[in-house]
Amino acid sequence: MAEFTLTGLRVVHQVATAGSFTRAAEMLGYTQSAVSRQVAAMETAAGGPLFDRSRRGVALTPAGQVLIRRATEILADLAATEHELAGLRDRLAGRLTIGAYPTAAMALVPRAMAQVTAGHPGLAVVLEEASTPALLRRLRTGRLDVAVIGVGHGLPDYDLNELRQTTLLQGNLLVAVPDTHRFADHARITVQDLAQEHWIAGEGGPGEPQFGAWPTLSAPHIAHTSRSWSTRLGLVAAGLGITVIPDLALPALPAGVRAVAVTDSHWTGRATVAVTRPRPLAQAQAMVTALRNQATSLRSSVSPHRSSTGTGPVRSGARHAGAERR
Repeated sequence: MAEFTLTGLRVVHQVATAGSFTRAAEMLGYTQSAVSRQVAAMETAAGGPLFDRSRRGVALTPAGQVLIRRATEILADLAATEHELAGLRDRLAGRLTIGAYPTAAMALVPRAMAQVTAGHPGLAVVLEEASTPALLRRLRTGRLDVAVIGVGHGLPDYDLNELRQTTLLQGNLLVAVPDTHRFADHARITVQDLAQEHWIAGEGGPGEPQFGAWPTLSAPHIAHTSRSWSTRLGLVAAGLGITVIPDLALPALPAGVRAVAVTDSHWTGRATVAVTRPRPLAQAQAMVTALRNQATSLRSSVSPHRSSTGTGPVRSGARHAGAERR
C-alpha cells in the first residue's frame, strides 16, 4: 500500500508553490522525472489526482488542497522540531544579556542578536538599553554579559580597567537634516555653516551623555530636546530643526531625512566598543564575534567615497572595524 512520505510531501508542496513540475524540479535540484514520480506516489497514497495539468501549469484539485494544507503544517512542525533539537545539541544554551547605548541598539546590536540566535537556537538573548555609565555598572555587577558602549571625543574617560574591550567601529558624526533643507543636497558642509541652525538635542538623566548640537559649535540654538531617537528624527523630518547623528545610526534613518558630512578638524571621533568581564563565557564571546561581523557589514553598507570625499549626502553605514584589546 502506498504511503505518504516526507520527501513526497516536500515535492508536492514545491510543485504547488512553483506552479509547474519544471520550476519545482529546478528549485529542488531534482530531475523532472523524479518530481513526477514523487507526485505520482503521493497521488496513489491520496487515492486520486492532486493537480490538474495544463499548458499554463498546474492547479490543485480539492484533494490537492487538503493535502497541501496538511503538508504545510507537517513540514512547519518538522522544521520546528529540528530547530529545537539543534538547540539541545548546541553547547551555547541558556541566557545571555547584552546591554547597549541607544544608538548601537538601533541597528548594530539587533543584527548581532539575530545572528547569534540563528546559530544557537538554545541561547536566549535579552537586550537592555541604557547609557554607557549604567551599562558599565551592570557589567561589573554581573547583570550584563556584554556591554556595547561609546568612547571618545566629548565623552567621560570611563574606567575600563580589568575589562576586555573589542573595538567594533570608529565612527563619524554627521548632521541629519530634512530632505527639503538647504543642506540636503550638499556633499559636505563646515562647522561655520551650522552657526545659525536650530538644533534638536538628546535629553537624559544626570550623568547620561547625550548628543547635543555639533560638539565644537559655539553657542548653538537648541530648539527642542527629546529622549528618543525616533522623536528627534521625527522632528527633523517635520522641518523643526536638525540634529547630530552618528553613522552607526544611518541604517535607521527615516524617510524624509538625509545625513550630511561635516568638515571639522577639531572633531577627533568616537568608537563603539564591546566590553566583557576579563574571562567571558563562550556565550559572550559568540556575541562579540557577531557584533564584529555586523560592524563589518555596516561599514561596507556605505561607499567609502561618500563619507570621505563627499560626492553626495551620506545616507547609511559605518567605516571601521578594529581589533580586540584588554
